[in-house]
Amino acid sequence: MSSEHNEQYLFPPQVYSVAVSDSEQRFPVRRVYCVGRNYADHAREMGHDPDREPPFFFSKHPDSLIPSGSVFPYPGESADVHHEIELVVAIGRGGRNIAADEALAHVFGYGVGLDMTRRDLQGAAKKAGRPWEVGKAFDHAAPCSAIVPASRIGHPAAGEIRLDVNGEPRQRGDLASQIWSVPEVIAHLSRYFALEAGDLIFTGTPAGVGAVKVGERLTGAIAGIGTIEITVGRGD
Repeated sequence: MSSEHNEQYLFPPQVYSVAVSDSEQRFPVRRVYCVGRNYADHAREMGHDPDREPPFFFSKHPDSLIPSGSVFPYPGESADVHHEIELVVAIGRGGRNIAADEALAHVFGYGVGLDMTRRDLQGAAKKAGRPWEVGKAFDHAAPCSAIVPASRIGHPAAGEIRLDVNGEPRQRGDLASQIWSVPEVIAHLSRYFALEAGDLIFTGTPAGVGAVKVGERLTGAIAGIGTIEITVGRGD
């Protein structure tokens, strides 16, 4: 792939980004990584052993990001779309084989995200031994709040993470209950991928995931970080 700066593109390249809290600047997104089963209670509800196995990862596409306040269009080819509230880590400085005790120096900030999942398609893919992309990496699958800089809030390692649907509690957990902490996740992920400024990491969800319906309002929050709200709309 050429790295020349005077290339003539067939069409303008698209830059995807998320807002930065209380700033006119935006956080340009390079890649979106997600951690699977990072809370023991969620592992149990999905029928898995919550023992501290090595973390595993999957990806979403940067163009699947939508901001808080958006309508999430119910995706096609699925009748069982689930919500998963998650802490989002925004990487501000890249690296490879990052040590856990140095990992937080690579974090620009934090946000609140939703890992929307076509559970029926994910389940069918798992059963067939196929990749999960069809269940996880679809359009609009990554609602995300504005990123709050760590320079303002520090590095939250504990605090309530919650999601309500139409004002009714659905998910309740605490960041302290993550099986793998943020520094450990960064250290492990950077063994397999060179992280770069602009990467986002969705760090897993607590128990209580469930199906959404058209017309429902999802409101999530993480103590000390922020909130997110989306409304489930009809798809195309």
